[in-house]
Order: sequence, then C-alpha cells, then structure tokens
Amino acid sequence: MTRCFRAFLVLAAAASLAGCGVVAAPVRGTSAVVKVVPVAGDVVAAPLDVTAGVID
Repeated sequence: MTRCFRAFLVLAAAASLAGCGVVAAPVRGTSAVVKVVPVAGDVVAAPLDVTAGVID
C-alpha cells in the first residue's frame, strides 16, 4: 500500500508542475552539451533550441 501511495504522490507532483518546462529541460540540457563541441556545436544545437522553444 505504501508503494502505491508513493507512486500516486510522484504522479501528482509531476502533474502539478506548471508548464512544459519539465519536458523541455532534457532538450535544453542536450543543447547546452552539444554547444561545447567546437565548430559544429552551434549548428547542431540550433534545432534543439528551436524545439525547446516550441515545447515551452
């Protein structure tokens, strides 16, 4: 029973988070990591930035 209650709390917390920023966070993190790559980093990160902006 305790396990079900914990799962419910986690789902309730996830549902109550405002906006889609939680969904866009991994895309933004990946974009930040890719930008470190010399030469091609900014080119590869541009579509990721646009995708995160659309999600938000």
